[in-house]
Amino acid sequence: MKSIWQKGIKLPEFPQLKGNVNTDVLIIGGGIVGILTAYFLKQNGIDCILVEKGSICQGTTSHTTAKITYQHGLVYHKLLKSSGLETTQKYFTANYLAFETYKELCKNINCDYEIKDNYVYSVSDREKLETEIYALEKIGYKAELCENITLPFSTVGAVKFSSQAQFHPLKFIAAIAEELPIYENTFVKEMCGNTAITDFGHITAKTVVVTTHFPFINKHGSYFLKLYQHRSYVLALENAQNVCGMYVDESKTGYSFRNFKNYLLLGGGAHRTGKKGGNWSELRQFASVHYPNAQEYCYWAAQDCMSLDDIPYIGQYSSKTLQLFTATGFNKWGMTGAMVSAQLLCDMVQGKENDFADVFSPSRSILRPQLFVNSFEAVTNLLTFTRKRCPHLGCALKWNKAEHSWDCACHGSRFDENGKVLDNPANGN
Repeated sequence: MKSIWQKGIKLPEFPQLKGNVNTDVLIIGGGIVGILTAYFLKQNGIDCILVEKGSICQGTTSHTTAKITYQHGLVYHKLLKSSGLETTQKYFTANYLAFETYKELCKNINCDYEIKDNYVYSVSDREKLETEIYALEKIGYKAELCENITLPFSTVGAVKFSSQAQFHPLKFIAAIAEELPIYENTFVKEMCGNTAITDFGHITAKTVVVTTHFPFINKHGSYFLKLYQHRSYVLALENAQNVCGMYVDESKTGYSFRNFKNYLLLGGGAHRTGKKGGNWSELRQFASVHYPNAQEYCYWAAQDCMSLDDIPYIGQYSSKTLQLFTATGFNKWGMTGAMVSAQLLCDMVQGKENDFADVFSPSRSILRPQLFVNSFEAVTNLLTFTRKRCPHLGCALKWNKAEHSWDCACHGSRFDENGKVLDNPANGN
């Protein structure tokens, strides 16, 4: 079940870290967030080490649809309503600057970087689109409300952001990671203060940055309440439509579209991890109706951490952990989220002020409706009788027939048929 990005590319390989070492900054987790953070720290002359339990970028980073955009669904009218004008403007600006950083970096990297317009469409709710346009005008951005878009079914329109981008994420990673101080197959079993314990030694750092997708240290930050995980599915189709842009439905149960070379990447079938959803069967049914002459080249699934309020958690792991940081909860917009995280964390590690720190602070209020949904799922699954339990916090596991895995609806950990961990926060089998 390799993604299209994993086919025909070889990422640089790194040694295993053995023995006891000291460093100024330890980064735990070798996805795009951790690698970008290490890249910027190195650019600033900061001594750092990145450790990855397996091989770099084999998780969420290699299963993205790799859209680089500061249009994150119809998020801006929600943020205006829930968080106010200043926070919404800062969220927009942070992601715009992240987009611009990618643009500069990709000028010198062969990573299939292409400028594309991005569209968020609706099949039934025109008012949502108009509300988003109004919200964008309030924060000073001029978007376009399109009447007709290049998709094989009827919509009521779309909000268009011009000149966004798409790329090949692993080609990008291969270029920036090669000279970084990375150690693979170095699994952090536990943390004792600022010392990481591995099978082959200890790593002691002045500062620790956790970029493991879902933060794995439970005693700080209450991420088991603040996050849940969502699975979505992708087909790469040959002989399908060139949609001439990037598209996503404003509904969580809708479809996304983008092209990569001669392939159409069709996404959808989404559901909360541990719950039932359409998965690839829904996408295959859709393709059989709308692209009857297409052939399936490959298929894969992605897993995303979802925050309580549509804003990622980037910064101090908790208000009490002055030298422990994290970045998580990108709500399916991990490309710009990763860049925002890396730039913000690089500043915070050096003690520099950053204009956006308050917006993304993990210590902001958790009193949001999603908190009660997460709590209900946790209690329900803790009280569900089954022999298969998640080692993270003991929740019941559900069998995922489509992917042949045991999945946790509480926090999104996943295990193969033999109990080997596939997705965290579980830190073991």
